[in-house]
Amino acid sequence: MMADNSFQQKKITISGSRSHTLDQARARLVLFAMVLMMGYLAIGLRMVDLTLLRHAGNKAETAGSEDIKPLDRPLRGTIIDRNGRLMATSLKMASVYADATLVDAPEKLAKSLADILPEQNYAGLLGKLSSGKRFIWIQRDVTPKQEYAINALGNPALGFQEEDRRIYPNANLAAHIIGYTDVDGTGIAGIEKSFNKQLAEGEKPVQLTIDLRIQHILHRELDKAVKKFHAKGGSGMVMDVNTGEIIAMVSLPDFDPNHVGDATDLQKFNSATLGVFEMGSTFKLFSTAAALDSGKVHFSTIFDATNPIKIGRFTISDFHAKRRPLTVPEIFIYSSNVGTAKMAASLGNNGLRNFYKTMGFMEQAPVELPERGFPLYPSPWRDVSTLTTSFGHGIAVSPLHLMRAASALVNGGIMPRPTLIGTEKKNNLSLIPDGVRVVSAQTSDQMRQLLELVVVDGTGSNAWVQGYDVGGKTGTAEKNQNGSYEHKALLSSFLGVFPIQSPRYAVLAIVDEPQGTEDTHGYATGGWTAAPAVASVIEQMGPLYQIPPDLERGRKDIEREMGVYMKELKEGSSLAALGTDH
Repeated sequence: MMADNSFQQKKITISGSRSHTLDQARARLVLFAMVLMMGYLAIGLRMVDLTLLRHAGNKAETAGSEDIKPLDRPLRGTIIDRNGRLMATSLKMASVYADATLVDAPEKLAKSLADILPEQNYAGLLGKLSSGKRFIWIQRDVTPKQEYAINALGNPALGFQEEDRRIYPNANLAAHIIGYTDVDGTGIAGIEKSFNKQLAEGEKPVQLTIDLRIQHILHRELDKAVKKFHAKGGSGMVMDVNTGEIIAMVSLPDFDPNHVGDATDLQKFNSATLGVFEMGSTFKLFSTAAALDSGKVHFSTIFDATNPIKIGRFTISDFHAKRRPLTVPEIFIYSSNVGTAKMAASLGNNGLRNFYKTMGFMEQAPVELPERGFPLYPSPWRDVSTLTTSFGHGIAVSPLHLMRAASALVNGGIMPRPTLIGTEKKNNLSLIPDGVRVVSAQTSDQMRQLLELVVVDGTGSNAWVQGYDVGGKTGTAEKNQNGSYEHKALLSSFLGVFPIQSPRYAVLAIVDEPQGTEDTHGYATGGWTAAPAVASVIEQMGPLYQIPPDLERGRKDIEREMGVYMKELKEGSSLAALGTDH
């Protein structure tokens, strides 16, 4: 019994010592487990921060950083041409950013990124990665191949945000019409700006009246003319004279909206709608129409163009002076400044001014683009203003103004409303409502005859296209630079209409400061530089639009008809007109 008790006492004593040791072990294990749990929790929170909460508070900590766009908004809507061909669309693209606070070796990472992203340079990347900022864009819209390569770096400081990228599949072709967006997808020019709300909703495409086939033809032919004559640039347009639909519109130089950051201000300037220019002799269309529509002037009326006109410090003379009395058709065919000025003077001081106002030359031309120019015209309007503006000097309008007003003169006398969208989306941008008669049907018919005469037997002969009965008017204006006209700085143009007896389309080409060549005998006028470009467009457009050519009535037939007509007109004219103010 004594032995048993002794053993039991010893056992109890040992148990008590081990118990204390076990308690200490348990405490250490609990503490270790808690440390592990806190470590896992910290790692988990950091992962949440890196993935879900990455951009929270970025703006407060990094001045100048940009917001990350929400992921759930719809893709920006498409823009299509009249035939449904794609002109602008959006794709989901990845953009890469960095947390500079997590970058351990900025030099190494900058070099790796520079190898993957050729658009970036090492110095710029190093500056970003060494900035200590929590959020920095490295590059917007990286390619899938670049995204894969960046992911393969396995650097926790880098992350991706899915964004929309605006794609313009036709590059420069219709840049001034479509416009472009900023990096956040907001339209800031062209149709992108005008229809920003509809496009942002992404539900319905914006369909234009533009025909990409004709746009391509006009762009190519105008570009050829600019290069051939070593010009600074040019602009052109094709319009349906009855509906006002713009089929094509070009402004050169242009730009690629996919890389708008590389474009200069000159390239982004839409000279077709925003630029205003003195148009020169193409304005004789309107002064002649004003005179005929007034009832005071007829085709047989004669004006003495023998000598230049001197008024104050101005002298009005003719480029190719005939130095004889001229009938109204002769004045128009030979583009006589003297005859045109005297014809305008017969309307009285405000006659031409009021007509120009009716034709829309004293307001912005209506079209669904934010880039629209304000005309420049004399104020106050004096006697000399009537004389000079009659042949396009002292008044400046946009090519769109010119096309709209010319369409009214040939379509029967009804003012159309220019549009890029069609009848459903026309905006009330003009003081002149749709469908208002601005000249009589008789005046419109007379203007068509005059336009045909110019091409058959006048300054626009290079615009002749066999079978398509083209009519038109040349224009050559000396540019006003620093208050004086420069003889060698010309704005040369041609406005053509076809088929002239039943007009459907007007085609305009303007060449900015062309230089004469050996082929043009040194001339850089509208008849030599712009008229051939218009002829080329019509020659290709006619068959494409299935307009059947009249091959039975050739140029010689028309010349013979016109010769007989002109002879009868001159024989029937009253020379008594020479005794008047004419």
